[in-house]
Amino acid sequence: MADYKFAKDKLAEVIGALEGYQVFAPMAVDDVVRFKPVEDPAEVSLDFHNSNVPPKELMFPQTETLFKYRVGSTDIEPEVPEESAKRLVFGIRPCDAMAYTIVDHLYSWDFPDPYYQKRRESTVLFGLACAEPMSSCFCPSLGGGPASEKGLDALMFDLGDTYYVKTLTDRGEEAAKAMGLEAASETEVKAAQAQEAEALAGIKRSIDTEGIPEKLPALYDHPFWEQFSDRCLSCGICTFLCPTCHCFDIQDEVEAFDGRRARMWDTCMFAEYTAHTSGHNPRPTRKERTRNRISHKYSYFPEKFDVIACVGCGRCIYFCPVNIDILDILEKSKQAPVKEEKPA
Repeated sequence: MADYKFAKDKLAEVIGALEGYQVFAPMAVDDVVRFKPVEDPAEVSLDFHNSNVPPKELMFPQTETLFKYRVGSTDIEPEVPEESAKRLVFGIRPCDAMAYTIVDHLYSWDFPDPYYQKRRESTVLFGLACAEPMSSCFCPSLGGGPASEKGLDALMFDLGDTYYVKTLTDRGEEAAKAMGLEAASETEVKAAQAQEAEALAGIKRSIDTEGIPEKLPALYDHPFWEQFSDRCLSCGICTFLCPTCHCFDIQDEVEAFDGRRARMWDTCMFAEYTAHTSGHNPRPTRKERTRNRISHKYSYFPEKFDVIACVGCGRCIYFCPVNIDILDILEKSKQAPVKEEKPA
């Protein structure tokens, strides 16, 4: 692949040159940064630590129609995205790109999900390396990093007045050429390498995950969960703002004779998530729900797919209104004594 660059004041011009692509990029609305379809390239802002809302919604939207139907008719109208639509996510952070590679396991598991798959296959990921990681970041602990290339087609570095672009795949190379970028020199390459080393050194938080997936099942009934769940509000922020959380609900909505089946985000932190029609709830309190959230990411998912469902983005730490810290939970889980089973 190749090395390119473009002047920072040419950002809108570069994005505007992407004809034939539906471009998504970070935009700030008040204090909230999230990825949106680009209509005016001048509204794109790359001056952010990380988006408040992860771009997972670009692959599995917060609410999406699966199909429409007419009551009394056997005909349905699937809403599967068209394969021909080319999309490009511009400025995605490495941790969020890595999250897609994790969620891929679920949506291509026993039955490939066509809604997710078609969006994923038609999307080019143009990443933006982190120059100043947030205080809650711990991505190197999960195999990532401020300039990780996992899942990306190209990676950009903000070098002050210039963006250095490193293409990683043929799709990234094609997009870079469509933008009309000029070739970078060794100066930009070395500056990017120095920035990556400095950013990596700036990440102060970490967790050694070895042994955690195997130990968590032994703590299923351990009282240590209560020290965290007692202050949980069950608000769902930790899951809705997590780039790898993917739980959803499916509902039918009917108005007169027109109906649709819709899928929308849900969270295991809500009391009604596991409520049965009978009235029984296998996770009746916040203790069970907290245990499930951590165990799913660090035990159940790696047991099934051989990868931890966390990228260390730190959103669940940074935005938790009661300061529940997943790293604190994981460290204390390693220290928690496991009761020995009495011989039969």
